[in-house]
Amino acid sequence: MATAAIKTPDRAVQITVSMLQDVFSSSPVRDVAVRLWDGTVWRPEQAPPTRCTLVLQHSGALRRMFLPPTELNLGEAYLFNDFDIEGDIGALVPLMKHFLGMEKGKLEQARYGLRLLGLPKMGQARPSDPAAKVRGLLHSTERDRQAISHHYNRSNDFFALWLDSRMVYTCAYFATPDDDLESAQERKLDYICRKLRLRPGDRLLDIGCGWGGLVIYAAQHYGVHAEGISISSEQVELARERIRQAGLEASCQVNLRDYRELGKREQYDKVVSVGAAEHAGKGQLPTFFKSAWDQLRPGGVFLNHSIGVHSTVRHFVGKDFVHRYVFPDAEPTLPISVFLESAESAGFQVHDIENLAEHYVYTLRHWLRRYEQHAEEAKRIVGEVTYRSWRIFLAVAIHEYEVGTAQLYQTLLVKSAAQGKSGLPLTRQDWYS
Repeated sequence: MATAAIKTPDRAVQITVSMLQDVFSSSPVRDVAVRLWDGTVWRPEQAPPTRCTLVLQHSGALRRMFLPPTELNLGEAYLFNDFDIEGDIGALVPLMKHFLGMEKGKLEQARYGLRLLGLPKMGQARPSDPAAKVRGLLHSTERDRQAISHHYNRSNDFFALWLDSRMVYTCAYFATPDDDLESAQERKLDYICRKLRLRPGDRLLDIGCGWGGLVIYAAQHYGVHAEGISISSEQVELARERIRQAGLEASCQVNLRDYRELGKREQYDKVVSVGAAEHAGKGQLPTFFKSAWDQLRPGGVFLNHSIGVHSTVRHFVGKDFVHRYVFPDAEPTLPISVFLESAESAGFQVHDIENLAEHYVYTLRHWLRRYEQHAEEAKRIVGEVTYRSWRIFLAVAIHEYEVGTAQLYQTLLVKSAAQGKSGLPLTRQDWYS
C-alpha cells in the first residue's frame, strides 16, 4: 500500500489520496512524491528515491488540474499555482502524460469526475494577460510579427540568462554527452558552415538569424559576406550591436525583414535557415522554400534546420499549452515528408538529410538546468507565470525528444545548375576532416 502521513480525516485529503493511489497504480513512475496543502506527504508503494515533489497548494488542486482532463487545464493549474513542482520537473512529465492518456470507460470517467467534484471549487482566477494575443489571418505577415514578438521580444536579458554566450537558440551539436553548451553550440555553427561548404567571398543569407550568432561566426571564420534577417526587433538590435563590437560591419549585416519581403534576387551563393520553418507553418512552407530558391544563384545550396515529428505521431504533448503561452502559431509538429515536398515543389533537389534529435535532448537539458539556476532573475524580468510556462515548455520538449516523438532535421537542398547534377562532392568527407 502507498505511504501517506495523513494528519486529519479531512474529506478532501481522503479523496486526493485515493485518486493518487489510482493514478500511480497503473503508472511505471515511482520517483514522484506528493505533498498536500495540510503537510501530508504521499509516496507510491515501493518508491525509489524521490526526484520530484508535486506540491498541491490547496484542497481543490486536483479539481483544478484534471476537471476537465486536458493538457491546457493541467498546464494552467501549474502556471497559476494550484500546484508547484519541487526538484526535477522532468520526472513529472511522463506521469502527467500517463494520466491524460489513460483509457477510461464511461463508468470510470464518471467515477473520476464525481470524485473531483467532491473537492472544493477554489483557486485563483485565470488571468488572460500572459496568453499570446495574436490577431489577423493565420501566418499573414502581420500576424507572424505578433507571434514572433510574443516569444522573442520578451527581453534579450531573459534569453541571455540560459543560452550560451552567442545566444544560439537552436539545437547544439555534441561530440560527447558531457560537452559543455558553449562548445557544442560553436561546433554546430561550424558544422553548418562545413555543410554549406562556405568559401571566402561567398554571399550567405540567414533566414531567421536570431541574435546573429551564425552570420557573425561565418564572417569571422569563413570570410563570407553574410546577411541575416529576422522579424524580432530585439534580436535585430542586439545582433547589430554584436556585429559592431566584432568590427564586422563591412562583411556582416542583419535586417528587420520577413522572408516574404525579399523578392527575387538570385544574389546569394548559400542560404541557411535554422529554426525558422516551424514559424512559417504548413500552409506557408511552399512560399518559404520558394523564397529561399529565389535568393540563390544557380548551383547554390540551402540548408534548412527545423523541428519535426515522427510520421506515426498522432499526438504531441502540450501542443495547446505551448501555442497559448509560449509559441503562438508555431507548427513544430510536421513530418519530414511535408518539408521535403515543399522543398521539391520549389525546385530544390534534396541532397542530404540528417536527424540530430539526440543532440536536442542534451541541448535542452543544458537550457533547463541553466534556466532553473537563474529562476529568480528570470522571474524579475518576465514574471512568475511566464517563468513557469517556459519551465514546462523546456521539460516537455526534453521528454518528446527522449521518447522519439520530436525530431530535428538538417536538410541540404541544391538549386542545380544543370539538370540532375548537384555540383557537390560525392562524399561527406570534407564535413568531418
